[in-house]
Amino acid sequence: QVQLVESGGGLAQAGGSLRLSCATSGPTFRPYDMGWFRQPPGKEREFVGAISWSTGNTNYADSVQGRFTISRDNAKNTLYLQMTGLKPEDTAVYYCAADSSAARSLYLGVPSADYWGQGTQVTVSS
Repeated sequence: QVQLVESGGGLAQAGGSLRLSCATSGPTFRPYDMGWFRQPPGKEREFVGAISWSTGNTNYADSVQGRFTISRDNAKNTLYLQMTGLKPEDTAVYYCAADSSAARSLYLGVPSADYWGQGTQVTVSS
């Protein structure tokens, strides 16, 4: 069973930075895409960004474009989310996701994935 484990969440001040990691474990897994979603308090889960595991191409939500960067380390099977210029509205539980479908739904921002992490809390104070 593939598992995704996020880490790196915590408390940051507005304008600050945090880096989230998502480590995969379990049987050999070759995702088509991996990505990050978040769920602000009292709201629906929303797309943050995604990366093609093979090409490294990325896609971001407008709300984070230019502030957040997704990267991956294929050798370590680890996904990263570098967050800079944090805003209070970035406060949410952040989830990583992995999908093996060639339909590319995850890459396009649909919260559809084979695997999800347990989530990590990010809180940004003003």
